[in-house]
Parts: sequence; structure tokens; C-alpha cells
Amino acid sequence: MSEGASKGRVILHIDMNAFYCSVHAAEEPGIYKGKPTAVAGSVELRKGIVVTSSYEARAMGVRTGVTVRQALSVCPNLILISPDFDLYRKYSRGFLRIAGNYTPLVEAVSIDECFLDITGSSQFGTPVQIAETISRRVKEELGLPCSIGIAPNKLLAKMASDMRKPDAITILRRREMPELLWSKPCQTLYGIGSRTADKLLRLNIRTIGELAAAEEKILIERFGVYGAWMKQAANGLDDSPVEPLHEAPKSIGHTTTLPADLTEREQYRRVMLNLADQTTRRLRHQHMVSTTVQITIRDPDMRTITRSSTLPIPTDTIEDIYQVACRLMDAHWKEGNPVRLLGITLQGLTVKKETPLQLDLFSYEEQPKKERLVTAMDILRDKYGEGAILTAGMLGDDPSTLIRNKKVRGTSLQKDFLREKSNDGDNDY
Repeated sequence: MSEGASKGRVILHIDMNAFYCSVHAAEEPGIYKGKPTAVAGSVELRKGIVVTSSYEARAMGVRTGVTVRQALSVCPNLILISPDFDLYRKYSRGFLRIAGNYTPLVEAVSIDECFLDITGSSQFGTPVQIAETISRRVKEELGLPCSIGIAPNKLLAKMASDMRKPDAITILRRREMPELLWSKPCQTLYGIGSRTADKLLRLNIRTIGELAAAEEKILIERFGVYGAWMKQAANGLDDSPVEPLHEAPKSIGHTTTLPADLTEREQYRRVMLNLADQTTRRLRHQHMVSTTVQITIRDPDMRTITRSSTLPIPTDTIEDIYQVACRLMDAHWKEGNPVRLLGITLQGLTVKKETPLQLDLFSYEEQPKKERLVTAMDILRDKYGEGAILTAGMLGDDPSTLIRNKKVRGTSLQKDFLREKSNDGDNDY
């Protein structure tokens, strides 16, 4: 791909650098700019996990995923910051608004990264000129650094943005794959995790180049269609389109990592109740119902299982989701085995008013009353906060009780806020 117009597609990947820390530095530069900072949970208690760290902190050895105690041991002057997801969402809308000025084809991958298809955007300049303009505007208007990858597909654009950080623009052509990437470990390839890399190692495939040269038949036998995708990716091939955010989400989920292992049924049932509460709240905000409930369970050794169940009748109520989640948990997890992470994901989503709902013969008269009550409770919680109305079973001191606090809890992958109109008014970017 030349600096001018490409014959094929032209894709940008924008990656906001050390996003959470950069946002705090932009908001309060006198306190945080140029300083070693880290966003972490339970700052006051000096425990919890580092979610992200500034580049100054990374230079001192502070890495994402280490405990606060470990971070302070390598960087005693580290400034710890409690997360503020309301603030991060505001800045996320800001950089996505800037990106949307140059193409309608913007796919938000997470709160701090997106893909742009600028194939038809030559009126704004060459691909490099467009990337430079976006980078400059993000810096001037938001005070944030970003890395931008330019490539003929999403895979290579993502790889390009990762090659130089922070605050850089990188072009990656497919013909450059052998020279620049084939000598790197398989896990370097976007879409391949550590477990898959370990499995590839057992096949004597260590590098991206060896994966590119591997027999597709063997990969398919071992990994199914994912094996064929990996070989294509290793050769720099990717036809996936840039997909703008749809009005309706395909799934809604919450997970929570627990500071101590849970072993008793009543302990993890309370966590499931809080997860069911927040997933169904989000479901009703989207005016949707779900037909499939999936739970995620992770043990202290990071082994993860997912199990799902399809409902006979679509639902948006906490009771239905909670019952199915508990039934799945009881069926697939032996009480006494330690649990480190739990999650509930609602799938098979459809718009409620367009979904035929079969009413139970014995409860159809009560259903309208129940729905009015749930609606009234949602209105109260929207107005006065998530803690305005709670059942006794939701109370506790584990992190699942914090998922109701939208300011301190969130996830980089959650994109509901992009479908909703902002309530920040003139203060929103």
C-alpha cells in the first residue's frame, strides 16, 4: 500500500495509549501528567489488581495484571488512581466522534480502540494524512495519545498499531509480513492466545512463519475452522468487514473476579444474583429479551469453562436468569471446588415488542402486575442509583456487589454506552 490511494481496502486501527491513565492525565495534568500512575481496584486497601499503568510506570516495571502490592514494590512513588468509568466512557465517545468525521464505517472494538474503513474517504487526503489528522485532533481536543495502524485489512491494521507505541502511525503491507512478523512467536498474532500457542508448540509450530507454512489439513484436524483461519492470518489474509455498532447488541454479559476463592454454594449464588440483576437491567434498558443463558466459571489455576441453557420462553427478569444460572452452576460445578471468577452472559437476544411471548396458564393474570412493578423499580434505580432498591440476597462484601456502581466498575469491552444518548450534556465530548 502506497501513501496514496490503495487499489484494495484501506483500514485504520486506532488504539488509545494507556487509555485510563491518559484520561486522568488529560483531566488533571498538574497531578498526573508525566508521572508514574496506575489505575487499580481497592486503592484504599492497598490490594487489588493493576488495570493499566502509564508509560512512565511501565518503564519502572509496573505491568497490567500485577497486584497493587507488587506494583508498589517496583515503583514506590507510583500514584494509584481509583477507576472512573463514567469519565472513560465520556472520552471514548470523544475519540469515536472524531473518527466518525472521516468515515461512517467505524467499528468500536472496545472502550479504547476501533477500526475504520477509509477506502472511500480519499476526499480527506491520503491514508497517512487521514491518520495524522485524527491523531492530531485526538491530541488537541482530548489531550490523549494514540497509535494508529494502516493496512489493507483489520488483522494487519491491528498488528501495525501494536508495533510502535505510544503516539505513532505505522503502515503494514501484506508483503512485509515475512520480514517483520514471521520470526515472532505465534502468540504475537492478533487472535491467538497463550493456550492456542501452547497447542501449536506441541505441533512444533513456534513462529508466525512456521504457522504460515503449516499444512492446513493438520491445523483443521487439530483446531477445526479456527485452524484454517490461523493459517490465513499468519499469511496476512483477512476479509472480515468493518462493522459499525448495531443498535441491538448480540449479547449482554457481566463477569466479576473474586479476591478470595469461593467454595460454598450460598456464596456463589449471591454473586450469581448480582450478576443476574445487572445483566437483566441492561437487557431491559435495550428493550430486549433473552432465550439463552451462559455462565462462565474460572478456578484459581485460570481454567475456564462455559455452560449454557436455552429457555422455553424468552425473558428479561432476574428471577428467570438467576434460576437458570444456579441450575447450570449446580450441574457443572461441585460444591467445595474453589471459584475465582463468575460470569453471566445473555444470548439469543430479540426486541421484546417484536417477540411473541407465550404466557403461563397459571400466571398470566399476574404477569402485567409483575411487569409494572419491575418497570417502577427500574425507574427508581435509574433516578436514585442502583442501590435504591435491593433484595437482601444482593448484599455482601464481594466485588459482585460493586458492579452496580457504574463509576468505579466497568469493562473495556462493554459498549452499551455507545448505544445510549449521553446525559453529560455540554460536558460531553
